[in-house]
Amino acid sequence: MKCRLCPRQCNAIRTANDNVGGVCAMPESIRLARAALHFWEEPSISGKNGSGTVFFSGCPLHCVFCQNSEISTKNIGKTVTPEKLADIFKNLEQQGAHNINLVTPTHYVPQIVESLNIYKPNIPIVYNTSGYETVETIKILKDYVDIYLFDFKYIDPNKAKLYSNAENYPEICKYALLEAYSQQSECVFDESGIMQKGVIVRHLLMPAATNDAIAVFDWVRSNTPNVFFSLMSQYIPIGRAKDMPFINRKITDREYNKVVEHIINSNFENCYIQEKGSATTKFIPDFDFTGI
Repeated sequence: MKCRLCPRQCNAIRTANDNVGGVCAMPESIRLARAALHFWEEPSISGKNGSGTVFFSGCPLHCVFCQNSEISTKNIGKTVTPEKLADIFKNLEQQGAHNINLVTPTHYVPQIVESLNIYKPNIPIVYNTSGYETVETIKILKDYVDIYLFDFKYIDPNKAKLYSNAENYPEICKYALLEAYSQQSECVFDESGIMQKGVIVRHLLMPAATNDAIAVFDWVRSNTPNVFFSLMSQYIPIGRAKDMPFINRKITDREYNKVVEHIINSNFENCYIQEKGSATTKFIPDFDFTGI
């Protein structure tokens, strides 16, 4: 397979066991790091039973502050077939998961579609993405994905280049998000408040970036008014970020309060605001091949 699934457009040669020239470093065969109930997503995703998260190994973006760097950059994972992935979906459904949550799935979209054609669970499919997606790849998912859990990491191309080597991230993310929004433009919940369809846009508040966070929120509110916006405050300096100026610390109370106040004053009601005390490593799961 000659891969052009993500905006890197690196034309990697991906075979069953190898990846030649690709940023994600993943072969064509599916590699997973964990498949288990997860309770730390937004309330309408995790609910009481948990979200059936499937963590895919590899990532096209490689942010310097990635909390999942163990699997995104270190080539850790267990190989499964599309048939096995379908069985994992079924098992998570039988455990009572509120949804199937595909985490960092971009470079495995064709294989995911194949698995969903084998078995489509009777619970929502969540596409949990960094936001660095091509419109073409999002279009492939139209008949398969019920909920888009969409990161909007950067609105400043300079920050996107510095922290993810992806200067084009802001424009790429906007176009991909608009495509996702065109597919799921209304948020639908069941009687228990669990999302069945819709889009949640996440933004991680970073140090020295309050104006960026406000600009992201304002763009989302203006261009995708029916989504839920999720402000995340869990940033911690990890990996390469510990050695980088400006982001080698947690956010301050002043930074957090400034952005929260702007959101509250906007009267935009569809919001989740993460508590500032969430900035800890205890919410990072163990990538020990559970459930695979």
